Amino acid sequence: MESTAPTTAPQITSTLESGVLLLTLSRPDKLNAYTAQMGRELTAAFQRADADDAVRVVVVTGAGRAFCAGADISDGANSFGDTDKLFGDAGKNSQAPRQGGGFVEAIFNCTKPSIAAINGPAVGVGLTMTLPMDIRLGSTSSRYGCVFTRRGLVPEAGSAWFLPRIVGLPQALRWCCSGRVFDAAEAARGGLIEEPLAPEALLPKAMEIAREIADNTAPVATAITRQMLWRFSAEPSPWGTLGVDAALNVHLGASADVREGVAAFIKKRTPNFPGKVSSDMPPQYPWWPKR
Repeated sequence: MESTAPTTAPQITSTLESGVLLLTLSRPDKLNAYTAQMGRELTAAFQRADADDAVRVVVVTGAGRAFCAGADISDGANSFGDTDKLFGDAGKNSQAPRQGGGFVEAIFNCTKPSIAAINGPAVGVGLTMTLPMDIRLGSTSSRYGCVFTRRGLVPEAGSAWFLPRIVGLPQALRWCCSGRVFDAAEAARGGLIEEPLAPEALLPKAMEIAREIADNTAPVATAITRQMLWRFSAEPSPWGTLGVDAALNVHLGASADVREGVAAFIKKRTPNFPGKVSSDMPPQYPWWPKR
């Protein structure tokens, strides 16, 4: 599942082992600075993971001493604006914003849960690319920054929607308005990451969590659950949620996955769920209107 480009070296590498897909941002000499090519490769990798029943969980980390130190601005201010080399034509017309594509949509819509193993600096887009992911772990050497206001920009990659939902509006405002870089301890206090881990413990912990999911949960139920939590957590009341979760559980309750889950629990063994995301999603999914 390794991403490739026709004329340049891959900027993301991938390995798949026992249901866990490890994606590594791979420009270590540039601190894994983000480029349009990296964005395309990240998008393609998540889209392939979404379609591949062999993938249960996606883990994303960085090569070398950084996760992603932000956008590659080696061309200075010419990297942005009308000659945008980072994000292409996306969003240039404010009257007709983009309607699809890009790593934000690919990660958010993916039916497989994802874990960010943030091994070093995660600044600007290096931070915002982790926000659509479901779990964020950081090493004690990691650093974070929503630095956009210090560059004359605004939060991108949907982060003005994601960040307040993850850390709360007051904390999001504090970080985004100041634009300063902060350490792993502050990121953990603010709820952005779990308790900082020693660098050598970061990836093993991410893989441990991935294995816990891959080995014990039903792929179909997990795919639906992550979308329920993301989409319903901003609803003003629980009534819409109640209507959807009841119908889903009526359908799933008659499935082979539920029979297997109950049998495994009674017999105290690891379950072997037969349901596949590619073919066994219930008719109620997706319940939200297409954009």
